[in-house]
Amino acid sequence: MRKKALSTATAALAALAVMSVAAPAPASAATITVTRAYAETVREWIDPFTCPTNMVLTGRSHYGDENAPTTYYCSFILIDGEQAQVHLGDWTARQKESRSDFSAQDNEAVAGRWHEGDENGYTRYRTAKMYWRGQQVLLAGGDISGAIRESNHTWHAGANKVMTGRQHKGDENGSTWYRFATVTLGG
Repeated sequence: MRKKALSTATAALAALAVMSVAAPAPASAATITVTRAYAETVREWIDPFTCPTNMVLTGRSHYGDENAPTTYYCSFILIDGEQAQVHLGDWTARQKESRSDFSAQDNEAVAGRWHEGDENGYTRYRTAKMYWRGQQVLLAGGDISGAIRESNHTWHAGANKVMTGRQHKGDENGSTWYRFATVTLGG
């Protein structure tokens, strides 16, 4: 009888040891998905826009001049099916829209934009850092789109990419370029 009690205790300890040895999957093995979840159309010339909670910008469309509306597209960052937390920063300093050139800091995505007036008006951006289980989400392989006519376009970042900046030259007939990068957790 006593021998059986020891065997059960030994088996329980062995099972506990196996559970405590099993390590979580490494960050590099995590599945990352950027999922578009929200779109909002605002007045281009006056309305500040920030993505809803825990989302960042992954697209924008604009058709017309500064009196036409702009649509922003926001996405969740899902890592192993769990939402990354987005921590918003402050609005940037104003840049004249007709010669604006903005890039977020390393490992920050764009989460908002605020434009006032026409091409002689000013544009500001709001960036954000992203975290998953206390670890900062990283962005890799930054790139820039080709030139797009500002007054006639829809742009979306590619799969698992987020917006990291924007450049614009001229008026509504001028060109816009978007900066974007791939979401990763690093090594």
